[in-house]
Amino acid sequence: MSFTVGDHSARHLRRIIRAYLNLWSLDELVDAAELALTELLANVVRHVPDRRCALLLMRLPWGVRVEVTDEWHQLPATPAPAEPYRLEEGGRGLLLVEAVADRWGVVPLSPRGKTVWFECEAKKPAHV
Repeated sequence: MSFTVGDHSARHLRRIIRAYLNLWSLDELVDAAELALTELLANVVRHVPDRRCALLLMRLPWGVRVEVTDEWHQLPATPAPAEPYRLEEGGRGLLLVEAVADRWGVVPLSPRGKTVWFECEAKKPAHV
């Protein structure tokens, strides 16, 4: 799915991901996947000038993979543990993704752009 995202887009896309995860009997992954997706979309809204991106949701034998692709050349910074007294508004989104997802990463695309992805594993096997 390709979108131009705005400040309220994450709410609608969370509904879509929830519907698919429920359909795939992966209800236990909904909260983590919704939070991680929200953070990736917030990065697009904040950092990608045209706010365009593509969302790919893939059912895996052990869970789900979500990819957000944009054409902005800047790669996200590797998160560092936040100091509790720091009050900056941004900079913690990928720490949240790292906390709720089993794996995540960034794939640079040529000649520009990137895909930021995460995977969440189910604790019990889902029905395919």
